[in-house]
Amino acid sequence: MVSASTAVLALFTGFLTGAVFRLVNVPIPAPPNAAGVLGIVGIYLGYVLLDHFDVGVDILNVLP
Repeated sequence: MVSASTAVLALFTGFLTGAVFRLVNVPIPAPPNAAGVLGIVGIYLGYVLLDHFDVGVDILNVLP
């Protein structure tokens, strides 16, 4: 599980990144709607599910 301080730092980093994007007047690199948020949640849930079942490939060992 992620510690509270790591979660707060992640939120703060995301806040600062969003502020910088707005400051320089460029669009954020994610869809600003529920589908974008659900996509991010889906990525996280897929990661957690495979981590739970200990499924993965060590790419450095696969490469020649």
